[in-house]
Amino acid sequence: MSTAAFHNRVAAELSDIDAQGLTKPERVIQSRQGPVIQVDGRNVLNFCANNYLGLGGDQRIVDAANAATQRWGGGTASVRFICGTLEIHKELERAIADYLGFEDAILFAAAFDANGGLFEPLFGAEDAIVSDSLNHASIIDGVRLCKAKRYRFATSDMADLEAQLKQARADGARDIVIATDGAFSMDGYIAKLAEIRVLADRYDALIMVDDCHATGFLGPQGRGSYAHCGVKVDFVTGTFGKALGGAMGGFICATNPVVELLKQRARPYLFSNALAPSVCGASLEAIRIAQGPEGDALRTQLFANAERFRGAMQAAGFNLLPGQHPIIPVMLGDAKLAQDFAARMLELGVYVIGFSFPVVPRGQARIRTQMSAAHTFEHIDQAVAAFTTAGKELGVI
Repeated sequence: MSTAAFHNRVAAELSDIDAQGLTKPERVIQSRQGPVIQVDGRNVLNFCANNYLGLGGDQRIVDAANAATQRWGGGTASVRFICGTLEIHKELERAIADYLGFEDAILFAAAFDANGGLFEPLFGAEDAIVSDSLNHASIIDGVRLCKAKRYRFATSDMADLEAQLKQARADGARDIVIATDGAFSMDGYIAKLAEIRVLADRYDALIMVDDCHATGFLGPQGRGSYAHCGVKVDFVTGTFGKALGGAMGGFICATNPVVELLKQRARPYLFSNALAPSVCGASLEAIRIAQGPEGDALRTQLFANAERFRGAMQAAGFNLLPGQHPIIPVMLGDAKLAQDFAARMLELGVYVIGFSFPVVPRGQARIRTQMSAAHTFEHIDQAVAAFTTAGKELGVI
C-alpha cells in the first residue's frame, strides 16, 4: 500500500467514525479538577470525573505532591530495578498494601499496565483464566498477553461461571484464576464476589479483582469491592488516578512472593519509568484521608449524592441502570443522540460525556454520570433540572 493510500484510508475511517456519531472530542478544561470546572471560559458542573472522594483538586493533595517533588525531584529518569526506586516508592507500596489488607504491593505507571502485567508472569499454557465478559479492556489485553487457556462467562452469571470452571477443570487446568472488575466502569454493577468466592473455593480457583472503580469508597474504610462483599481475594489491581487523589499510576496487591515474582518478570514494571515522586506524595496523602474519619464522612456524602440523583432522575422518567454505585448510567441507545444530549447539557451548564461503541456495545449508548463527595445537593438538583430540560427537548422523556 502506498503512503497516500494509507493516509486516505485513515481519513476515511475517521470520517466514518464521525458519521456514526462515535467521535470522542477532547474538551479543554481551564481549571483544577472538581465539582465545578471551567470549560470555554465559563463555570460548569462536572458530572463525569472519576473524582469519587473529591480529592482531585484538594489543596492537601497538591501540597503533598509539591513537597514530594521538592524532596525527590521531578522523576527518577530510570526504571525501578536500575536506579529508580526511591524511599517514597517503598512507602507507597507499604501504605496501599496495608490499607487494602495485603502482604505486599507493586507499583505501575498506570492501572492499565497493572492489568497488562499481572497474568503473563504468573500463568502459563497449563493454566486457565476465566474472565467476566464485561471486564475492562486492560484485563482483556492482559489476558491476551498470557498463554493460559481463556474462558469467558456472562457478567455476574454464576451458573455460567460454574460451567466455565467445570470446563477448565475438565480440560486439565493446573491453576485457574477468575478475573473480574470489582465494579464495572460503564454500568456501575458491583461484582457478586461473595458468590464468586463460593465457586472459587469449590473449584480451587484464585480470584483477581480490578478495583479501580471501588478503591477508596466501597466497603469498610473504602477498602474496595471485596471488603464490601466481605470476602478475601488473591490479587487486587487498582489506581491512584480515581478516588485516591486523581493523579495516575496503578498497583497490584498480593502476597509477598507473588509481588516479588512480578518485580522480576512483569514487563510493564521492568520497562517503564518509576512513578513520579509527585504522584507518590499525592497518593500517600489521599490514602491517609481515605482510611480515616474524614474518609467515612466523604463516603457518606458520596452515596447520599448518588441516592438523591438516582431517585430524582427516575422520577423524571429517565432509563437508568440499577445499582447503588456512584456510577449512574443514563441509557439513551443511539450514539448520535448521546453526543447531541451531552452537547446540549454543556450548553445548560453541566459537563457530561456520551459513551458509545466501542466503549460500550452498539445500541447501548449512554451518558455515564458519576457522583463525587464534593458535589452538594444543590449541584445534584441543578444537574437533574438540566437533564430534564435536555430530555424533553430531545424526546428522551
